[in-house]
Amino acid sequence: MAPKLLTLLAVLSFSALSLLTPSLAEEGQDNGLVMNFYKETCPQAEDIIKEQVKLLYKRHKNTAFSWLRNIFHDCAVQSCDASLLLDSTRRSLSEKETDRSFGLRNFRYIETIKEAVERECPGVVSCADILVLSARDGIVSLGSPHIPLKTGRRDGRRSRADVVEEFLPDHNESISSVLDKFGAMGIDTPGVVALLGAHSVGRTHCVKLVHRLYPEIDSALNPDHVPHMLKKCPDAIPDPKAVQYVRNDRGTPMILDNNYYRNILDNKGLLIVDHQLANDKRTKPYVKKMAKSQDYFFKEFSRAIALLSENNPLTGTKGEIRKQCNVANKHHEEP
Repeated sequence: MAPKLLTLLAVLSFSALSLLTPSLAEEGQDNGLVMNFYKETCPQAEDIIKEQVKLLYKRHKNTAFSWLRNIFHDCAVQSCDASLLLDSTRRSLSEKETDRSFGLRNFRYIETIKEAVERECPGVVSCADILVLSARDGIVSLGSPHIPLKTGRRDGRRSRADVVEEFLPDHNESISSVLDKFGAMGIDTPGVVALLGAHSVGRTHCVKLVHRLYPEIDSALNPDHVPHMLKKCPDAIPDPKAVQYVRNDRGTPMILDNNYYRNILDNKGLLIVDHQLANDKRTKPYVKKMAKSQDYFFKEFSRAIALLSENNPLTGTKGEIRKQCNVANKHHEEP
């Protein structure tokens, strides 16, 4: 075959392949995040964040639960852009002051981490990356393996309190709704089951579970677990200022492990979503698998956290690098 004809066929074949095969950017796989984004601009950034998380955890053990909740509450609401951290303004309510953020706290310690990073590299590291990396390092404090996470996020300029209910899965929703909301972020069923394993640590406030105790006890609850719940939540209408709560896992309350799955298979889950997770035919097989294998739980949990942390980030020239995590930089307006 003539060389010119071979060249023409090669060009045509390459062109056809190009038409059939979308680029990584078109598939949404290139979101601008990379491993070790600050290696040139602030090489000590991740070490500083890790050290601060360790120091804070040593002084205040509950900070680790806060970091874990932060990544869920921020990244699930449209974007991992630290919108959760913004204070309310005269024009808008902050996400952290909505009813869905009840129990969230320790935001001041995010500022402590930010200040430490700013001393090393002013105006370089975003609050969004600090939020994600503090969650990763907080998870390690709770007994999980280190999860490699990409960085390069930039900060949003406004809070999204008006759409929190639309995007954030709720513990009283159907499991179908929970799966759909996580699915929109690219997180599949085993990933959802693994993420809810975060209920292995921390506590659930009585206001979130009294409907399972009053006026009648939910028959789905393990009767051996009910007396403890009633002792911790003795009032049908709890006083929010009293901070009444039940530990999610009485066995290992400070360790992120697969004990959660054994508990919910034994009907000791505190929330409706815990009960549904253990009984729905779509999720139960993964619950049983994670109950048997902590390695499998950690593998799926790590994968799901990475996916959650990469939900629609602001990168490149979008957003900004906030000077303070609770306030957008002055003289900026949301485009």
